[in-house]
Amino acid sequence: MNILSLLILALSQPAPVPPAPLDESQKRDLTCVAVLAIVASEQEQGAESALAYPLLSERGATYAGLVGERIMAETGRSREQVREEILAAVAAQQALAKDAADPDGLVRNEMATCLPLLDTAVPPKPQPDLTQCAGMLQLAYEEVHKREGLSKTAQDLKTLAAVLDSRARDQLRAEGLSGPQSDIVLTQSREAMLADARKRESLGQGADLDFDHCFVLAAPEDRQPRNEH
Repeated sequence: MNILSLLILALSQPAPVPPAPLDESQKRDLTCVAVLAIVASEQEQGAESALAYPLLSERGATYAGLVGERIMAETGRSREQVREEILAAVAAQQALAKDAADPDGLVRNEMATCLPLLDTAVPPKPQPDLTQCAGMLQLAYEEVHKREGLSKTAQDLKTLAAVLDSRARDQLRAEGLSGPQSDIVLTQSREAMLADARKRESLGQGADLDFDHCFVLAAPEDRQPRNEH
């Protein structure tokens, strides 16, 4: 087939139909995906203003996936087209923040809308207490150490587990428990965490507690989120 024939064939093909415009609800959801992603990124960098909100990396990513799948189903957009819509929403939010007289106030207004939507779509998991977190981090360390040896991740988990163990003992001591009694409480908690993890693994289920909250409890107090949402 010569070039002329190829041109004629190309011109005879119907032009691709552009996707339908997004409605206001879809635009709002994409804006929230962008806002949550930006705040989650700032949290990972330790930005103080972002730490005023609950940790968003895990639930924010789940929310983005749900929104993306729904918009693809409702509008016929491809995954790549939705990805481009999300990137455009992120760029728009960054431009607004850059030009805003009060960037933190702008984020607060957006989060006032987006956090309830996130909580409805991806309800937060129950937060473990200090004793539970001490057991969870110790078990996480043992699992990683078994798989990787004393890797950087294993060392970090070991350090965090020690911090939580110390804080849990301080709390138990404040409640009137002796050192041996604290040992028993912490051991029982760790065994309960392990038994629950094995049961859930056998059922193909994930953890039912907010594991990220343990990292909050292990952080220096001035780096902990002020708003436990």
